[in-house]
Amino acid sequence: MPTGDAGSLIWMRTTTRPAFAVGVVAAAILLAGCSPTVALQPADDGINTVCAQVVVGLPETVAGLEQRKTDAQGTSAWGEPTAVILRCGVPVPPPTAEYPCFTVDGVDWLRNADDAPNYVFTTYGRDPAIEVIVNGDAASGSAALIDLAFAVTASPKDGECISATDVLE
Repeated sequence: MPTGDAGSLIWMRTTTRPAFAVGVVAAAILLAGCSPTVALQPADDGINTVCAQVVVGLPETVAGLEQRKTDAQGTSAWGEPTAVILRCGVPVPPPTAEYPCFTVDGVDWLRNADDAPNYVFTTYGRDPAIEVIVNGDAASGSAALIDLAFAVTASPKDGECISATDVLE
């Protein structure tokens, strides 16, 4: 390598530029592959230790969608754009006849379809309660609930769905 003259400066500039450019291009490719963090509002009881257990047990894929990073404790998201959102620590719902209650793999859920095709599923008979929001145009709600069932069972069961006749009595 030449030393101390203008030739060395030119040699250094021409030999380090390609390496620098390759590094910048490689970093850009890696960053382009990363999904941005999903900004979510944590639930009031999202810091509950049970929510930590739920989040740790969540699968990497839900309804065929890859998990993404979120910025709120007790939450997770899947898909790009986001199609499934989970929030642990939402208020425990009281018995209701307003929303249908059904069981998927041992977990009871209330289904709110007021904003269809976005559906809000809230665990019933579990404390803390867990909310799953599914964009029905991008993911199957039933597939999402099946995939999440094992992790959700970390929230203790203290009730279950009842029939409409039980509610009316």
